[in-house]
Amino acid sequence: MPKIVISDTSTLILFHKIDEFNLLKEVYGELLTTPEIAQEFNEPLPDWIKVVSVSDKKYQTFLHTQVDFGEASAIALASEYEDVLLLLDDLKARKLATQLKFKITGTLGIIHKAKQLGIIEKVKPLIDKLLLTDFRIAENIVEEILKINNELSDSNV
Repeated sequence: MPKIVISDTSTLILFHKIDEFNLLKEVYGELLTTPEIAQEFNEPLPDWIKVVSVSDKKYQTFLHTQVDFGEASAIALASEYEDVLLLLDDLKARKLATQLKFKITGTLGIIHKAKQLGIIEKVKPLIDKLLLTDFRIAENIVEEILKINNELSDSNV
């Protein structure tokens, strides 16, 4: 597992909305985020989420020309560490982070990891809760995550 895990706003918001915020702690232990993301999240953060400012503000500003401010701050912060995992859901931010050679995962990847670690029994109940939010995900991706977790039954199709 990476030494440093940095979360963007969307991951925090989604796990908060589905009342599974502690799952992030159970999967990763401690997270880092930036003041910009903490402000976007606009809820009190638990002590296992450390708020760290980006040192290279020029790099953050440059990244902001390509992705939103929170995502730019997360990617800029990631560039200051080695062995980092970025928690990102936005496709544009994921593509940029991948181009910059960062390891990434998103909300569905975190749920999958929680099942692999035995923290949750099934992914489907959490995915069902996610689908009740404004989280946008293609049906084929939902089917794929259910399939790799052996939860795709005829009633899901």
